[in-house]
Amino acid sequence: MTPTETSAHPAPGTGDAASAGRGGDRPVLLTVDDDVNVSRAVARDLRRRYGGSWRIVRAESGSQGLEALREIKLRGGEVAVILADYRMPGMNGIEFLEQAMDLFPAARRVLLTAYADTNAAIDAINVIDLDHYLLKPWDPPEEKLYPVLDALLEAWRAADRQPVAEARVVGHRWSARSYEVRDFLARNHVPYRWYLADEPEGERLLAAAGAEPDSIPCVITTDGTALVNPSDVELANRVGLATAPAGDFYDLIVVGGGPAGLGAAVYGASEGLRTLLVERHATGGQAGQSSRIENYLGFPDGVSGSQLTDRARRQALKFGAELLTTADAVALEAAGPARRLVLGDGGRIDAHAVILATGVSYRQLNAPGLGDLTGQGVFYGSALTEAPSCSGEDVYIVGGANSAGQAAMYFARHARSVTMLVRGSGLEASMSHYLIEQIAAVANITVRTCTEVVSAHGTDHLEGLVLRDSSTGQTEKVDTHWLFVFIGAAPRTDWLDGVVARDEHGFVLAGPDLIVDGRRPAGWAPDRDPYHLESSLPGVFVAGDARAESVKRVASAVGEGAMAVALVHRYLAGR
Repeated sequence: MTPTETSAHPAPGTGDAASAGRGGDRPVLLTVDDDVNVSRAVARDLRRRYGGSWRIVRAESGSQGLEALREIKLRGGEVAVILADYRMPGMNGIEFLEQAMDLFPAARRVLLTAYADTNAAIDAINVIDLDHYLLKPWDPPEEKLYPVLDALLEAWRAADRQPVAEARVVGHRWSARSYEVRDFLARNHVPYRWYLADEPEGERLLAAAGAEPDSIPCVITTDGTALVNPSDVELANRVGLATAPAGDFYDLIVVGGGPAGLGAAVYGASEGLRTLLVERHATGGQAGQSSRIENYLGFPDGVSGSQLTDRARRQALKFGAELLTTADAVALEAAGPARRLVLGDGGRIDAHAVILATGVSYRQLNAPGLGDLTGQGVFYGSALTEAPSCSGEDVYIVGGANSAGQAAMYFARHARSVTMLVRGSGLEASMSHYLIEQIAAVANITVRTCTEVVSAHGTDHLEGLVLRDSSTGQTEKVDTHWLFVFIGAAPRTDWLDGVVARDEHGFVLAGPDLIVDGRRPAGWAPDRDPYHLESSLPGVFVAGDARAESVKRVASAVGEGAMAVALVHRYLAGR
């Protein structure tokens, strides 16, 4: 099929696939649809709204669309948005967009689809990181088309599309510290490229850095500085992360950078409180490691934990919150009317109030052999940096809650097979229904119930597991290099022992849970009951998963972070 003009006499800013490379410096909006009438209608609506500032290019097949993109690329042009119809012969919209990503990775991607193809569009969110899907017809465009494109174009303009300066990390495949460094950089949104120390480019970088082959991991920063086996603090300082507070007194200190802590930082800073967020590793917490969160309000297409928490982090910074990384809180104490936080490096920071949002960590799997192989094939949490290395291999996941299910869906895109090992008799009691249905529809995911890991073996990395069926007692040996563990939730509150009241599992008690037989907690001084999220130490509040009896969901954590700030205001007003 030959390229077709958008009209007999194209208006300024419009053109066909053959003339895609011409048109000055205006960025391109590309629409691809094999139905000529639909194609013309899309181009017409785009031209009405955007023709003055953007170049509208129309193609009538996936191959034509790719030809247009290559021409634009060769001529140094930019593509802001690509709209592709799902049902096209030869190459459907998802296949086209997947190839288009290689040419213009920053372009925003929209799939045009009929209602019957909605499931395909939802699947495309995971396959090609789809930005939006539009149901046909989109009339009136003022309500259904233009608001979507306005938001996508604004995001495209705001994005930095210059080549990203990357740190370089050289290490061994099964080095636990190499994994930790890569995980630290990835979760703190520091771009890097990974090289194996025993491959030519890795050897060259080590030689240039003057490092021995066993001196790994070696990190070469963007300014050329070589760091041999750096600590997290050293690494954070060199890549531009803040590790020390700018002051010694704040209105509010938030401990923990998960959804609850980020929510508190956003609301605290936006409401005029001088706010400091203290995080020991990376913002996001467990939620930040999730490959896809699909039941968070306001994100019907889903959002990765990394994207959600990065937006929250930037939002907190926009309002003036200060964020510390690699700052480990080790003690909390009353200092007269102030509350004092003691850090692992001996630093002390005072504030009028403190919000504890330390979240939880995955419990260690207690089976022989696992401890020695942590970071060498055995990982706690998603470890998304490892997904590409799992290509064509067999992955095992321990756990039956949402975090395990989300990880299974993500790793299934890379691995030959994913096997979920669940101690219970099913997933219904611990996993959201939508996620259970998604897992059932993926051919290379197997769910093995009533199954537990008995032991692991391997020399310098995981080589196999012994599994046991608890219903029959039978054991089985399986070969694998990959085990990801998502079991239970252990609160990070040992450092608060004797400071605030906790339950038998270590979760912080707050508000009404502190009132026993009508009596306030021992040592309680104010002439009032503790506020709803207030701990047994007045002025210290708790939000999110660290609170006793909390709902382990991202939305509730964010809500509690916001509520805690409101209660901080009440506390400060009543002193």
